[in-house]
Amino acid sequence: MRDLYPLIRPLLFRLPAECAHDLALLALESGLVRALYGAAQPASPALAQRVFGLDFANPLGLAAGFDKDARAASAILRLGFGFVEVGTVTPRPQKGNPKPRLFRLEEDRALINRMGFNSKGLEPLLARLSRRRAQGIVGVNLGKNRESADAAADYEEGVRRAAAFADFLVVNISSPNTPGLRDLQRRAPLERLLSRLLEARRECPRRPPLLLKIAPDLLPEETIDLAKLAEECGIDGLVIGNTTVLRPPGLKSRNAREEGGLSGRPLFPRSTELLAEITRLTRGRLPLVAAGGVESGEDAWAKIRAGASLVELYTALVFEGPALVPRILEDLARLMRREGFTSLKEAVGSAAGRSARAAQ
Repeated sequence: MRDLYPLIRPLLFRLPAECAHDLALLALESGLVRALYGAAQPASPALAQRVFGLDFANPLGLAAGFDKDARAASAILRLGFGFVEVGTVTPRPQKGNPKPRLFRLEEDRALINRMGFNSKGLEPLLARLSRRRAQGIVGVNLGKNRESADAAADYEEGVRRAAAFADFLVVNISSPNTPGLRDLQRRAPLERLLSRLLEARRECPRRPPLLLKIAPDLLPEETIDLAKLAEECGIDGLVIGNTTVLRPPGLKSRNAREEGGLSGRPLFPRSTELLAEITRLTRGRLPLVAAGGVESGEDAWAKIRAGASLVELYTALVFEGPALVPRILEDLARLMRREGFTSLKEAVGSAAGRSARAAQ
């Protein structure tokens, strides 16, 4: 894949971050990115694996937040991703928080967002997915409307309506930008929520895997409770994790003082630490999807060895552009060969002294 992004990025970075994001999405949706870059070559077959009943051509996915309304899912997959997670989508349309609400931290290779689940709603997203003909795995990230008194009812509606069109579903209870949302991560409310959602899925003719997306800011006792509940309740996996409200020391950008969730390079240490801890607590019996600060093959490899079967990125794409995807996949295949693994499954959790995950 020829890399034109170094020429384009200075122009994009002159624009407000959300405007540049909208242009990038439009370029994908219209076919301009494909015309400029072409389709990515298939990744090494050694990177393929089966996770929660689905066959992934490679472990690298685009995290939720980029394509909130499923406008460009097929175009994103053609960049070389093994899967894409669209959303977060709310049952009914909502505008989200006032602008500006997305900020670049260029010196830190990070973003801060306080988008607030801006969404066109389930109806147009599911209509687009129903018309999709291209192959590839697409998950739907579900949220609640800000004014909803019954959060579980919103998530139930998302599960019931999206189950027919999504390859997997992700319940997002960890965004820092919707008041009170992270309170759902406490054991009692989370147990009630997951019970309702699993029952809703059982009533669907089609039953895609159901995952839970958690915050990287959990306290140790919260992490223990959540890992135990995730194993007991019967969900299919965890996404670790969302953005952080914490500000690691050493941030250089003046935008570091903005409110919202921080993503990108500064999040890598904490998100990887939490990933390894969840792997230890669940003894590798639950499939994990890792997100947070991935911007190289080495980063993705560290996540896999810490226990992730799948790895997502988003912020790094803002700084590196589409050619980052095949670079990471090439590096992953090289690292796997160098360390003597014949399949990716063998490498999952290997940093914790494990050779494979029984959950797969």
